[in-house]
Amino acid sequence: MTFSHCNSWRAVRTALLIAAGLFVYRQPAWAEPYLALQQGYKCVQCHVNPTGGGERSAFGLVFAENTLPTHTLPAGAPIWLGQVVQDVIRVGADLRTQYFNQSEPHARSQNGFQLEQFRVYADVTLIPNWLGAYVDEQIAPGGAQNMEAYVRLGSQSSWYLKGGQFYLPFGWRLQDQSAFVRGATQINMYQPDTGVELGLERGKWSAQFDITNSVLNQGNGGALNRSAPTGYQLTTNVVRTQSSWRIGASGSFTQSSAGDRNQFGLYAGVRTGPVVWLTEVDLIHQQSANPGGSVVPAAAATMIPAFIEADWGFYKGNNLKATYDYLDPQRSTPGNGLARWSLVYELTPFPLVQLRTGFRRSQGPRQLNFDNASLAFAELHAFL
Repeated sequence: MTFSHCNSWRAVRTALLIAAGLFVYRQPAWAEPYLALQQGYKCVQCHVNPTGGGERSAFGLVFAENTLPTHTLPAGAPIWLGQVVQDVIRVGADLRTQYFNQSEPHARSQNGFQLEQFRVYADVTLIPNWLGAYVDEQIAPGGAQNMEAYVRLGSQSSWYLKGGQFYLPFGWRLQDQSAFVRGATQINMYQPDTGVELGLERGKWSAQFDITNSVLNQGNGGALNRSAPTGYQLTTNVVRTQSSWRIGASGSFTQSSAGDRNQFGLYAGVRTGPVVWLTEVDLIHQQSANPGGSVVPAAAATMIPAFIEADWGFYKGNNLKATYDYLDPQRSTPGNGLARWSLVYELTPFPLVQLRTGFRRSQGPRQLNFDNASLAFAELHAFL
């Protein structure tokens, strides 16, 4: 085997190992864009953050308490709108816990109960429609860790400028952060970045432009690593939202002493009767290795992650989700793709409580034991 072939196999193995790790252990608790497609909403309609995820707005909580669940609250019951100090301070939280069973060929199965996450959110309006601050803090597991903390200037319904630490806008903000389109791009809700974002909301259009440090140069939770490579990242995202469909385009350029990275993504969604379809395809070119890890091969590579999802809301409070993920971690090496299928049933029987159960199966090169890894889980999600 030549040296270049060794490098190619090492690149494939690195990408698949990390992708498998994401597949096995991470079932996070964030946005569900199919709900926005069902209703024809923008992300800012239901979330404090204009790009989605995190704390829900008052409208989002009313939706979660009345439209989403099978059974609504009794007449006269108090309604939770997240307000601690009316029109000034709003708070929220997400708690997810699960039982899982993970298995792979030639290895002992792993199973047990797991606290996936407990997060709290706070949004402070200092001057209405002009100045505010937002915090997203992960309390458990593993101790407190700040995920987002930024100051916002302007109105989220027209234009805004925010500075601090936040999640970058790129593609779909999926509930499943282990999807290859989120892992390979390294733009997800595990890896916030620090910088500034300019956002515009104009009718059916939404757009963001970010200048940040670059997640390639940061550690867990976005903390800047002074010994890491230096650089910056430019990210842009444009979305057109209609009542029954949505289409968006994202781009990101990273200049880093560890190697430049260019990535582009196209994503779209459409509602066809009771079924909502989501899809995303990204093209990533990494010029050299990233010593910090993540889904990046150990040599220069061109990667293509892709994703498609179907959500069937067959009865109020009931949703059946089917997804297919694909990752080609090195276009120059044939036969190295990794695929993953998922089937998840979501039940929201009462306001602010959701039950989820599902099965995921991964398939890749047969030389690796985990190429047929499977995961079954049952999850309880409570939120405010």
